[in-house]
Amino acid sequence: MGKYSKLKGRILSGTADSNIEFRELCQLLIRLVFEERVRGDHHIFVKENITEIINLQPNGSKAKPYQVKQVRSILTKYMLGDADVDEIRSDYLLEQRR
Repeated sequence: MGKYSKLKGRILSGTADSNIEFRELCQLLIRLVFEERVRGDHHIFVKENITEIINLQPNGSKAKPYQVKQVRSILTKYMLGDADVDEIRSDYLLEQRR
């Protein structure tokens, strides 16, 4: 089990909402093929066929607990918890960083 699979498991379990690193949460969403836009400190994530927009802001180096809960809700609602986040295409990640 890789780093992002463990992170996804922690998010889905709901036991560490206040202890999730902001950068890792953003990277997890990118690995789940969300598109990221940044406006100031707002990181906005959208994905085709998902009606909700995820708007994240850091709280120091951590993600805000209520936003982790929102991400968990979307992961479960759209059954994204089964997606393999450790074996993601490296070309897609490179494209997102440009």
